[in-house]
Amino acid sequence: MAVQTVPTKGNLMNTKKSLSLAKNGYELLDKKRNILIREMMTLIDHANAIQQKIDDAYEEAYIALQTANVTNGFCEEISNSIPYDDSLSLDSRSVMGVEIPILTIKKHQEHDFLHYGLQSTNSAIDKVYSKFTEVKYMTTELAEIENSVYRLANAIKKTQKRANALKNIMIPRFEETVKFISDALDEKDREEFSRLKVIKKKKQNDN
Repeated sequence: MAVQTVPTKGNLMNTKKSLSLAKNGYELLDKKRNILIREMMTLIDHANAIQQKIDDAYEEAYIALQTANVTNGFCEEISNSIPYDDSLSLDSRSVMGVEIPILTIKKHQEHDFLHYGLQSTNSAIDKVYSKFTEVKYMTTELAEIENSVYRLANAIKKTQKRANALKNIMIPRFEETVKFISDALDEKDREEFSRLKVIKKKKQNDN
């Protein structure tokens, strides 16, 4: 329904300006939504690929752990010698105003891996450490992607809601108001034209 505003040329110009801004806003929001969707779909494909790699790596890691437990005895004491990894850092990047996390974790060189004695262990322990370290790096990457997908999906939902409000509510309302004011001004012009004709004819008759 058109907003019942005073039908003046000033209001007509202001409403047309608002209509133009609303249409431009909708176009920008629609472009933003499409860019965010493309970004999210790319990340989802990447996440699926990494998830499969993680599943495979976990399977290999637990098989290696079983072998290590058999050949070295239970590895709890050895595992306690592995220090906590506090090298994880968080940064961010912006995609169309959406803050996307960037997780980085320091990758140690192979000669930095060993935190246990070589005399009391064998190569099965080395393989366990290597496989679980590989899982750690991939899990960090997957956590970054999944968090990014969540944020993008939330931003897409909000953007779609705003775009729908412009398309289905604001733009039609401004269009109806423009029509209402234009029709009212046209009617006023016709009445003025008819009034002038009557005045002109009356003057001619008086002469």
